[in-house]
Amino acid sequence: MEFIWIIAALIAGAIFGFVIKKIMTSQTISSAERKAESILSEAKQKNKDLILEANDQALKLIEEAKTEEKQRRGELRQTEERLSKRESLFDKKLMELEGSKQSIENSKKDISKTKEEIKQIRELQLAKLEKIATLSKEEAKEVIIKNTETQIQDELLHRMRKLENQGNEELEAKARDMLTAVIERCAAPHTVETTTTAVSLPNEEMKGRIIGREGRNIKTIEQLTGVEIIIDDTPESILISAFNPIRRQLAKRSLEKLMVDGRIHPGRIEETITQAKKELALDIKKAGEEAAYQAGIVGLDNKLLQILGRLKYRTSYGQNQLQHALEVSHLSGLLAAELGADANICKKGGLLHDIGKALDHEIKGSHPDIGYDLMRKFGLPEEVAYMSVAHHEDKPKTLEGVIVKIADAISGSRPGARRDSFEEYIQRLTELENTAKTFAGVEKVYAIQAGREIRVFVSPEEIDDYKAIKLAQNIANKIENDLKYPGEIKVTVIREKRITEYAR
Repeated sequence: MEFIWIIAALIAGAIFGFVIKKIMTSQTISSAERKAESILSEAKQKNKDLILEANDQALKLIEEAKTEEKQRRGELRQTEERLSKRESLFDKKLMELEGSKQSIENSKKDISKTKEEIKQIRELQLAKLEKIATLSKEEAKEVIIKNTETQIQDELLHRMRKLENQGNEELEAKARDMLTAVIERCAAPHTVETTTTAVSLPNEEMKGRIIGREGRNIKTIEQLTGVEIIIDDTPESILISAFNPIRRQLAKRSLEKLMVDGRIHPGRIEETITQAKKELALDIKKAGEEAAYQAGIVGLDNKLLQILGRLKYRTSYGQNQLQHALEVSHLSGLLAAELGADANICKKGGLLHDIGKALDHEIKGSHPDIGYDLMRKFGLPEEVAYMSVAHHEDKPKTLEGVIVKIADAISGSRPGARRDSFEEYIQRLTELENTAKTFAGVEKVYAIQAGREIRVFVSPEEIDDYKAIKLAQNIANKIENDLKYPGEIKVTVIREKRITEYAR
């Protein structure tokens, strides 16, 4: 019975729960429907608001567009008015230009008419003048031109002489004072080299030992050094002959070492000459370093100093080239100080201006080009390397180049600094005289002052004063272009007319 009650209670509870759940579900659905309706109504309201707002904005945009359109129309109207005004002005100016053009055409016609009248009047006047003067137009023109030319030529010649004399006197005085002061401050010794070197012997027996059996010793020395050994009757002395002074020096040192050692045979000769070559190379390098030190120049490459030292055994016209280079360096520095140029460039360029001569027997080309390439190779600046070329140019491009050229001329033209052989001297004088004789109107030519000056006597009937000036210039130019010579040559043209009469 209790079991039945329990089952009934459970069934009743289940039914009650189902009823309650259904009631709650219906309430939830009702609440959700109300919320959905509320959301929907809110959405509709917002949609209306958005539509209203969009309409307002559209109205505003339409109003703004209308305003802008109105402004643009106003601007277009103003632009049209300006263009209309400009067009009217343009038309007005065009009309004015047409009127001006017409007036110019009329003026041209009047001018042409006036020119024709003037031409006719001039022809009539010329005809009257020709009739009065008994000369044609061309003949009168020729007479006037000749008279004017003669008058102007005389005046020009007079002024040329006056200005030339004044300028030369002033420049010569200043240059003489400056060069004299510089030369006095730089007193360098002159060393004149010959092509032979004397070697003193301790006794006459040494000549036979140097010759050796069947001359094998002397032949070995000559082959290894490239010199000629002259053994004559001169007591206790022999001569070494060669145009290359380095070879002569090598042979002299080798002979002196062999005589001290006492062992003179081909094997010992080869060893001695090899040792002398090494010592000579060291001596050459020391000579280059000493020259750079005396010139006050630092920073040169060791190989460049080695090449510079070779000039110690190089001569030109008998003048030692290392002493010449050192003297040019000192003179260039002093001249640069007087003229306000770069003294460092002048001194360095002066010391190295002839360095190409150290290699001109080994490398093809002239020594100025060799020297320029050599200095550029060792990193020297262009203005220094240019000195190698400048001292052989007629008109150097820089002031420093002119200074080095002048210093080179001073060093080479000092009395006793250089010498020529007698045959070369005679040949040079003959070439000078023959060069001047090639010009028309030249009667006699004399080379004087050891070839430093030539005096040219001309025919006064063929050469007047003006032509004499041109003749001197032409002779100087031909000498510069055709001949080679040391220093400077002065050309003097002499024109004189002698009239002789006898009173009886």
